[in-house]
Amino acid sequence: MRCEIISVGTELLMGQIINTNAQDIAQELFSLGIGVYYQTVVGDNAPRLSDVFTQALKRADLVILTGGLGPTDDDLTRETVAAVLGLPLKENSYWVQKLREIFARFKRPMAQMNLRQAMVPQGGKILPNERGTAPGIYLEDGGKVIVLLPGPPRELLPILKEQVIPLLREKLQEQKEIALLRSKVLRIAGLGESDMAEKIKPLLEKQDNPTIAPLAKRAEVHLRLTARGGSEEEVESLLTSKAEEIKDVLGEYIYGEDEDVLELAVARLLWEKGKTIALAESCSGGLLSHRLTNISGSSRYLLAGLVTYSNEAKINILGVKQAVIEDKGAVSAEVAEAMAKGVRRLCHADIGVSITGVAGPGGGSSQKPVGLTYIALEAENLSSCRRYEFWGSRQDIKERAAQTALLLLRLHLMGKLKK
Repeated sequence: MRCEIISVGTELLMGQIINTNAQDIAQELFSLGIGVYYQTVVGDNAPRLSDVFTQALKRADLVILTGGLGPTDDDLTRETVAAVLGLPLKENSYWVQKLREIFARFKRPMAQMNLRQAMVPQGGKILPNERGTAPGIYLEDGGKVIVLLPGPPRELLPILKEQVIPLLREKLQEQKEIALLRSKVLRIAGLGESDMAEKIKPLLEKQDNPTIAPLAKRAEVHLRLTARGGSEEEVESLLTSKAEEIKDVLGEYIYGEDEDVLELAVARLLWEKGKTIALAESCSGGLLSHRLTNISGSSRYLLAGLVTYSNEAKINILGVKQAVIEDKGAVSAEVAEAMAKGVRRLCHADIGVSITGVAGPGGGSSQKPVGLTYIALEAENLSSCRRYEFWGSRQDIKERAAQTALLLLRLHLMGKLKK
């Protein structure tokens, strides 16, 4: 079953409201194996909505429209849908009574225009709205399924989950078309999208079921595997088998699956090995500490996170020699190494990690451009410092620095970080 989602509302086109409805609907349909082929946004204009709906009927089996079901003159969805289908609108006595009860409950007079919300294209089924006055409508016409849903998410979502999805499931079962669709996400750090794609090129070229979709994220890459099958066991077997093929190629670059984050992968290794860490951050402004403390139980491994932003703090707290800062500059390998050693010694930690750099947008030079960052790690048998040139906004650079520090920490805990 092919679906098109039409979101109605001029406010969506103007960017005044974020269109979360299309995302929520697509996610719910995915569980039934229904593919969303198109998503369209159109304003509160009858001719344009008529054109969009007419086009959707030609290329989709299921058309879901959201918004435009209210009582005012610019709420045009039900009237436009009825006109395109050539169906008369009929007043639904059940919803008329429901409207009267709603207004009576709140001791408010009901304006006559509210009765528009009880009008339903002939043959349509009312989908009661327990959180508003505009009901949804389910309609089958000419072999097509048309669903009208109110625009506010708090009204739409319950109707979608509790009424529309069961109706669609029943329809698919009648047609013997229902299939299970499930996804697994592999999370990859330390490898760019193009490098990753090159490594798994044979798998990408031969993909069928499951499909493989690379998704570029900030400072990491995700691979979404999507499988279709007739049972949970079949789908899970397909996903597991394909994930193992990819892991055989990418190895240590894959740090987790689905909702895992890199800081959780690091935390698990710290717990497993019983190690403690202390952090000294400059340009990242405490972002590395923030991410590691987002993990419940982080007090078991994180002793301290210090934001030693000024040169004075680096000297007075961490013990970095003033002469080193004056000679090499605060953004240098020598200062990063001294910061990592200093925070490890100060906190009696197993591992010390430091970050110093130029986050921008100002402060850069030809010798030390914006984005230049040094990350150092100090442990019992290892002293390592790496030089990076990150790009992007100030926030981008801070996030890439924290992400890279986590990656280096993970490699060290896996015994794979070299000096």
